[in-house]
Amino acid sequence: MADQPAVLITGGSGFIGRNLVEHLTGSFLVVAPSRRELDLLDVDAVDRFFGSTHIDFVVHSATTPGHRNAQPAMDLVERDMRMFAALIRNRERFRKMVFISSGSVYGRRHYLPKMKEEFFGSYIPDDSAGFSKYCCACWSEHIEGVVELRPFGVFGKFEDYAIRFISNAICKVLFELPVTIKQNRKFDYIHITDFVRVIERCLREDIPSQSYNVTPESAVELKTLAQMVAQVTGRDAPILIKEPGMGLEYSGDNARLQKTFPGLELTPLDKSIAELYVWYQARKHTINRDLLLKDR
Repeated sequence: MADQPAVLITGGSGFIGRNLVEHLTGSFLVVAPSRRELDLLDVDAVDRFFGSTHIDFVVHSATTPGHRNAQPAMDLVERDMRMFAALIRNRERFRKMVFISSGSVYGRRHYLPKMKEEFFGSYIPDDSAGFSKYCCACWSEHIEGVVELRPFGVFGKFEDYAIRFISNAICKVLFELPVTIKQNRKFDYIHITDFVRVIERCLREDIPSQSYNVTPESAVELKTLAQMVAQVTGRDAPILIKEPGMGLEYSGDNARLQKTFPGLELTPLDKSIAELYVWYQARKHTINRDLLLKDR
């Protein structure tokens, strides 16, 4: 429809992007070009795109994979910075950008429980993925109309079940495999549906152009999550913890988010895990069991 605002979603084929496309289609005119259709590393191509396509909003979720299941990219930081720069140079051609950042901007060797946004800059991340987000976050602080969202643990359909903990645990239980944990630690996890709803509110509402931790009130242990998966599936799944003790907690304070969006409610973990189990159960035939055998 002509009166629908147009939103460009970068990284539309990824975990967050696919859920965004699905959620926003119908209420927005969704534009989610593939990498072949729009190469964000090609500055001229990005300029031509904005020159020929009306865009009201940008949700920038594209990134160079830096997780342990990805091929190493020595130029990860440069690639991510160049993509961000190509979009920002066209800032006058759209109303607002939501930049999908990460809690990794705080520096994973120095995590503290429930870090506030003001903790940003206390340390520079050592890893490339965290450092690229850190650099873009520093840049976005000085640009009006850019909202930086810092999720910590997001889970849901379309994520990589070979490495993402909750989906991995559900799939292992489906195949009667033990759930493995390298080391127990506390995480902040929210369901992807809640996260995309926060993104939509950022697009629709007049909110300050600043960073927001997108987290629940309480962190949860990985062991507890594994037990929750076993409980909601009704299966007696063995839980194996390889290293003793507790790792650093990975969690953020959400007071700024709650103040900006009063009454924001997140789906209880047990309910969202149960829904995700049903989703995987219906698609068990598409799951590659071999990918579950190697702990990453």
